Amino acid sequence: MKTIKIIVAGPRGRMGKEAVKLVQETESFELTAVIDHKNDGGNLENIPGFAGISAPIYSNIEQCFSSVECDVLIDLTTPEVGMYHTRTALTYGIRPVVGTTGFSAEDLEELESLTKDKGIGCIIAPNFAVGAVLMMKFSQMAAKYFPDVELIEMHHDRKLDAPSGTGVKTAEMIKEVRDAKQQGHPNEKETIQGARGANIDGMHIHSVRLPGLVAHQQVMFGADGQLLTIRHDSFTRASFMSGVKLSVETVMKIDTLVYGLENIIE
Repeated sequence: MKTIKIIVAGPRGRMGKEAVKLVQETESFELTAVIDHKNDGGNLENIPGFAGISAPIYSNIEQCFSSVECDVLIDLTTPEVGMYHTRTALTYGIRPVVGTTGFSAEDLEELESLTKDKGIGCIIAPNFAVGAVLMMKFSQMAAKYFPDVELIEMHHDRKLDAPSGTGVKTAEMIKEVRDAKQQGHPNEKETIQGARGANIDGMHIHSVRLPGLVAHQQVMFGADGQLLTIRHDSFTRASFMSGVKLSVETVMKIDTLVYGLENIIE
């Protein structure tokens, strides 16, 4: 099996640390460098928590891509930085696997055009946990029969975007099978603005941010005399790594943009 050479962006973050660990522990993966806005010119093994893991550190992504051999960029940073990193990687002929959320429709159109121009793959996943992807798929199935639905997504208090990418993606998948409808009483009024959460096609999404949480979501379907709740919980960030591994292996075989892990899970 060909060794896949990988650069990780954001190695000191909680997800980044898990990604570095994944690359180190996977026989067919090789860590060739990391991208970090600090410690430029240093080596990862000199940073606390990375003893024995040698990889050069670059702050300038273009310098990194010009200096280091790489097949795949794993980016687990922020929406703004993630878009820049993804665009730059594609320009250099490097296949991005991106766990950053917050991409706009215009961003995705631009990246899809770049993948076509370069003839290489790109995978962007709002959630890399296989269980979370199944939760989204099951919710889409349920929405055909239960059109009254609300979503509650719960994350740690360091998360920057709300609703979460998983919450938005779930709503988008439900929209594909559900006609838009206003839920609740027709004369409903928020006595405190925002009490009913975000509104997508009449579905409400509620975002919770608390310390102690990692990534959790429940989708609630209501009908006469019954309630169906589909829930997924990630208790550690290791739960996302099986999806990252699958995405790295898959992105080497495709030549287009894939948005959402559900599109590569059979």
